[in-house]
Amino acid sequence: MEAVIIVVHLLLAVAMILLVLMQQSEGGLGGMGGGSSSGGGMGGFMTSRATANLLTRSTGILATGFFITSMALSIMADQGREKGSILDKQIGPANQTQVPVTPSVPSIPRVPNK
Repeated sequence: MEAVIIVVHLLLAVAMILLVLMQQSEGGLGGMGGGSSSGGGMGGFMTSRATANLLTRSTGILATGFFITSMALSIMADQGREKGSILDKQIGPANQTQVPVTPSVPSIPRVPNK
């Protein structure tokens, strides 16, 4: 189930990026959807205002779907995890019991007898 939501999430992200790139910019340079002033975008199918409204609403719908899939993924990731903060946990002292190390006497190398 989680894999399906991740795939839908990625598809929504890519579609939202493409829709934002297709929208006409504020500077009047036009987006990818055809920035011609005669006939508007979409190849003369719709006026420029209708195209802007369609793209804006579509972007909003995709953003809502992206938000919902993000929330679903975060809820699914939270399941099975113990609740609480790591600051609330009582932990014992860290390595307070040290074993005393006895100093070892260095061994003297033996000299071979002749």
